[in-house]
Amino acid sequence: MQINPSVLIIILLGIGIPMAFVQSIPVNIVVCMIALIYLAYRRASIKTITLVGLITLPLALGTGWSFIAFGTGDVWHQAWLQVTRLFAYVLLGMTLTLTTHVKDILFSCVLHLHLSPTFAYGLLAAFNLLPRIQRQVKIIRYSANLRGLTYHLWQPQLYFKAILSALQWSNDLAQGMSSHGFSEGFPRTMTYTDTLPKWQWLLAVVLIITYSYFGFF
Repeated sequence: MQINPSVLIIILLGIGIPMAFVQSIPVNIVVCMIALIYLAYRRASIKTITLVGLITLPLALGTGWSFIAFGTGDVWHQAWLQVTRLFAYVLLGMTLTLTTHVKDILFSCVLHLHLSPTFAYGLLAAFNLLPRIQRQVKIIRYSANLRGLTYHLWQPQLYFKAILSALQWSNDLAQGMSSHGFSEGFPRTMTYTDTLPKWQWLLAVVLIITYSYFGFF
């Protein structure tokens, strides 16, 4: 069973927004466990999950320690609350990004959440350009090395040259879309289809209400 991307987005928003105000550590832990169970069920990459967790860990520890060192009141509760909340947000995000392709997310939002097709195709084009941008950055650094220069990732010159290349690509992309009949504001024929059973909307409502009940009451 795969939850439709549109339903997943509604669930993430319906849980993620109230989570910023929920003061319950056990509820955050339950959210983390459910997210991990779904990721395991969808056979998401364990390597990616572990890597993201290791990157998140020092950020979570730093956030928790700042509440312990400089907070007031029950600092330990606030520290653990922030740590579990951060991991809950990260795991919730991975339930969408690690189980669904960007194309499926965008086109599902067009079909079911009335996202603008122009906006969806623009985002899809940007995501498809990422590998080309990475390759262009390597070319820029290699060209600089041939001239005796070294561009590090924190130097603005590297990104300035990459932005110039991206501007050229954007013009080529716009011309390519126009040549394929894409006109902004006009209806488009959608060949993409996906299934969205009504019970998944019910599942989203039940999960959001259940989380809000246990989180606030």
